[in-house]
Amino acid sequence: MTTSEQAAVHVADERTVFAEIAGMLRAILDDVGLDDLEITRESRFTEDLDLESIDLVTLAAKLEERYGRQVNFAVFVASMELDELIDLTIGRLVDYVVQRLAAAEGC
Repeated sequence: MTTSEQAAVHVADERTVFAEIAGMLRAILDDVGLDDLEITRESRFTEDLDLESIDLVTLAAKLEERYGRQVNFAVFVASMELDELIDLTIGRLVDYVVQRLAAAEGC
């Protein structure tokens, strides 16, 4: 596989993970009547999507259900400072998930 093919696969994986996480977030937002919000990689969990801690717990459960225990949201956020948590973006979570899945596959 060439470097450009590897890059294309990596990008596709990021796109797939983003689409799956965006779907999870839309389901959560739909439950609180905010399903019309735009979700991008730059969207912040608290400022842009107005998610509360219980919503993040729901997201954590959905992530584990979809990706298994190698994607542990609690471990992911545990190492962050408060300002990092406040500014946490969907893209950063996507990058974490892609990294963890690649590590689990031995890439």
